[in-house]
Amino acid sequence: MRLSAELEAFQRRLGHSFARPDLLIRAVTHSSISSVTRPDNQRLEFLGDRVLGLVIAEALIETDRDAAEGVLAPRYNALVRKETCADVARQIDLGAVLKLGRSETMSGGRRKEALLGDAMEAVIAAVYRDAGFEAARDLVVRLWGDRIRTVETDARDPKTSLQEWAQARGQVPPTYAETARQGPDHAPVFTVEARLATGESESASASSKRAAEQDAARKLLQRVDRGG
Repeated sequence: MRLSAELEAFQRRLGHSFARPDLLIRAVTHSSISSVTRPDNQRLEFLGDRVLGLVIAEALIETDRDAAEGVLAPRYNALVRKETCADVARQIDLGAVLKLGRSETMSGGRRKEALLGDAMEAVIAAVYRDAGFEAARDLVVRLWGDRIRTVETDARDPKTSLQEWAQARGQVPPTYAETARQGPDHAPVFTVEARLATGESESASASSKRAAEQDAARKLLQRVDRGG
């Protein structure tokens, strides 16, 4: 099986040449275009999530040999979450080679965070199936690069951190409200307001509600931590 010119170029960006090209083709095939003869990447995504988790856990242990589990866990979560996988996918322009159905293409599927994150995990699994764990580990360590070395000591999800801050002070959990939506349907921009029961609030905009909520929570936490 021969790869298209686009997938050949992607192999070079990825830094792995597939002995079994069918694995790469499957890894970039979304369920919106799959068929009996063209399987999608969901099973590879399932496997890739586990391979990524093991590689990142091992890398964190090696990077900081004295860190306690309570420190390692939030770092791990920050490095394996879907937003980080999508960021790595953008780094190698994975979206450009995804095989999508017409409707998914028209709705901006090549830029969707969840879709990119899932495909990145599928590509990791494809490398694992093609060349073994060592090759998959080398790929992840190389692509995640400085993210592993510079991940914040307290890399907890901002929404979780803000909720813990509020609860520690006897407050009800913060609320989140979509205050605006702009842009075309295939590339919307959401604005979300995070608000504490005491009245403090911050807003943020992003291409997904989840990302906007996280950024608004991060900004609000920074504000209240400064005392204003």
